[in-house]
Amino acid sequence: MAEEHQEENPGEEGLLRVLKWDLGLFEQITRGFRFPQEWDARYLGQNQTAADAPPGYITLFEDFFLQGNFRLPATEFMAHILQYYGFHISQMSPPGMVRVRHFEFLCRSHDIEPMVERFRAFYQLIRNMGFYSFGNRGSAKKILLNPPKSFHDWKKKFLYSRGSYLDCYDLLCARRN
Repeated sequence: MAEEHQEENPGEEGLLRVLKWDLGLFEQITRGFRFPQEWDARYLGQNQTAADAPPGYITLFEDFFLQGNFRLPATEFMAHILQYYGFHISQMSPPGMVRVRHFEFLCRSHDIEPMVERFRAFYQLIRNMGFYSFGNRGSAKKILLNPPKSFHDWKKKFLYSRGSYLDCYDLLCARRN
């Protein structure tokens, strides 16, 4: 497997790490990315894990925003990716987010509609330690030439937010109705 997809050994803490980032960065993200109050973004205590989201909330990782250029509300293309591959946004790794958003940016910059079928020509789904990402598909031309080299402690840097406002499936359904 490519080096950028390697995960550190989970050790004693298991798959999902406890929260380990500071309140200042959390506030910077929620202010800088203009989280409306009704999204009720929450910074958690030191013993919380990404799997501990309260009912009605979802987990979002800091590197989605800072490394992956993820924005809310999510795009319809992101919703189609999640729907096609059948996993929730909280199950995507930041390297996966980088590849999805980069592909979407490339398409839009060339006035091409980003579509799952086109995305699949370049990338294949990878599952590693319970999270999903995308790796280059065989002989397909690389389109992300300089991906970020590492995402230190990304599993420890997360927030919870109301799922009814952020869930891509809900956003996609709302656009269709």
